[in-house]
Amino acid sequence: MKVIDHISESKGQTLFSFEILPPLKGKSIQSIYDGIDPLMEFNPKFINVTYHREEYIYKEREYGLLEKIAVRKRPGTVGICAAIMNKYDVDAVPHLICGGFSREETENALIDLQFLGIDNVLALRGDPIKTESTFKAESGGHRFAVELIQQISEMNQGNYMMDDIQMAPTHFCVGAAGYPEKHFEAMNLEFDLQNLKAKVDAGAEYIVTQMFFDNSKYFSFVEACRKIGINVPIIPGLKPIKTLSHISFLPKFFHIDYPVELANELLKCKDNKAAEQVGIEWGIQQSKELKSAGVPCIHYYTMSNSSSVKAIAKEIF
Repeated sequence: MKVIDHISESKGQTLFSFEILPPLKGKSIQSIYDGIDPLMEFNPKFINVTYHREEYIYKEREYGLLEKIAVRKRPGTVGICAAIMNKYDVDAVPHLICGGFSREETENALIDLQFLGIDNVLALRGDPIKTESTFKAESGGHRFAVELIQQISEMNQGNYMMDDIQMAPTHFCVGAAGYPEKHFEAMNLEFDLQNLKAKVDAGAEYIVTQMFFDNSKYFSFVEACRKIGINVPIIPGLKPIKTLSHISFLPKFFHIDYPVELANELLKCKDNKAAEQVGIEWGIQQSKELKSAGVPCIHYYTMSNSSSVKAIAKEIF
């Protein structure tokens, strides 16, 4: 079932969803189930599965030569999404990224997803790999998420790259990412909003936001979107602070700010347990306000550790 259909059928009730991180290679599917099981009592309507592209390492060979080797540390999303849907009878939403994929490979991935009965994808540009200072598209691949969304929309109309073969149209519901505090590469928020509108015009049917800790920024973001004609559902994404390292890591890596009140509470924390408790309490406060405002869904970033999200969800759902 499509994400937008879940929202439509909720009749104004705020839905619950979350995102998981595929395990490192060598771990079994049970490690994913262990993160999902505690949250099933809250009736999630969909579960997002992140995609992590390859990294490159250099191995020394004979005569001092270096060989560049691609390494993928986590499994892909197709099999994980199929396993989740089979076990839990809940819709899985794979992340589909531009980085590391040609247009042909993207088409093949979408054909596989369609074959498995997966109705939703979240279309993202993706981050540069660690050895790149800026994002570089794959040869024959997409540079921007809007181009990826355009390809999916074309397939939804029955237009494939393999135009010599008669193919049935796909039926994907496409989600896009939004940034209440601006994507860090955008020149300004207005420019970022125009990019987001281009993604919606290309076929994105809903938006999931980057994490934020100040609800006023989400509400301002939604208002700004509506003013320029973005009228699709905008789902807030929340990430509970869980460790002392998150105090500096989250603002640095995700380019977000902590409200002064939250920052002051975090500065009092002496260990991870204290930081996690502050994260839970702040997440409950955020979630209550968002739910009271009638948001279509609250989407939680679990990083496959669901204990904090469970503590929050108990108070909200």
